[in-house]
Amino acid sequence: MKNLILVRHGKSSWDHPVDDRQRPLIDRGINDTGLIANKFKSNMPPIDRAFSSPATRALHTCRIFLKAIDFPLEKLQVTEELYDFSGNSVMAFIRSLEDALETVIIFGHNHAFTEVANEWGSEGIDNVPTAGLVHLRFDSSGWHDIRNGTTVRTLFPKEISK
Repeated sequence: MKNLILVRHGKSSWDHPVDDRQRPLIDRGINDTGLIANKFKSNMPPIDRAFSSPATRALHTCRIFLKAIDFPLEKLQVTEELYDFSGNSVMAFIRSLEDALETVIIFGHNHAFTEVANEWGSEGIDNVPTAGLVHLRFDSSGWHDIRNGTTVRTLFPKEISK
C-alpha cells in the first residue's frame, strides 16, 4: 500500500519584482499552511519522506508544515522535478520513488497537483487551492506501477473554520 500526500504551496505574492521561483508567501499563505498542517496532524499516517519543489513559496510552505507536524527536516529532499506545472514531471518523479517508502508528502504547484489528484485519485477536484492537501492511497507495492488510487482525504483552507 502506498500513500501520496500532495500539498500545494500557500498563497504567494505577485507584488515583488522577483523571478517566479523566488516569490514569497504572504501572511494568508503562512496562516493557511499552519491551519491545514494542524488539522492534518490530528489524523495522519506515518510519513517516511518529504519532498519539495525548490521554489521559495513551496519550500517555505514545506518547512512550516513539517514543523507543525513534528517531522524531521533531515528526511526532506528538495527536488527540481517538483517545480512543475503540468503534472508530467511530478508523476514521473513519484513513479521513480524507492519502493521501501510507503508514505510520502510532496510540496509543489498547480496545475500539476490538480492534474495528479484527478489522474490518480477517485474524486474529481476542480482545483487544489493554495495550501490545499490531497491524500491518495494506492493498492500497490511499487511506486512505478501506481495508477488508479483512492482519494482518502482533502483538506482545503476554506473548508476549515479558522
